[in-house]
Amino acid sequence: MLELNLPSYEYKLKKRDGKLLIWDRTRKKYIILQPEEWVRQHFVNYLIEIKNIPVSHISLEQGHQYNSLTKRTDILVYDNELKPLLLVECKASHIEINDDVLFQAVTYQSQIHVKYICLTNGLEHQYYQKKDSEFVRIEELPEYNVLI
Repeated sequence: MLELNLPSYEYKLKKRDGKLLIWDRTRKKYIILQPEEWVRQHFVNYLIEIKNIPVSHISLEQGHQYNSLTKRTDILVYDNELKPLLLVECKASHIEINDDVLFQAVTYQSQIHVKYICLTNGLEHQYYQKKDSEFVRIEELPEYNVLI
């Protein structure tokens, strides 16, 4: 797999039925390794190890209703009161982070109401903070104790 612009970590891989799987420490099971999953697992590691977010406050691929459609957020981080705080939209490394990806995340946010949004393809990361009624781009995602 491609080296990402995220801290490396000792991930666990295994093969089953001819498919490569990666260990997901939040869901505590092996997940089929797709390019987007590679990015998601590295970003989760970054959130836990670098931004000090408790594993218990991270949810992956949680379903949400948007109009009559069910959508899944890639990563959702909760505060200490278990209110949604950060929405992370992950894309495979070959997918450009552009306005369409931001629109997708903001659409999810309209139902979830988070304070922070992150867009990542593992190589490029964009961070946004809600100020008044709009999201403003910020340089870096604060550590968890600052986020909450």
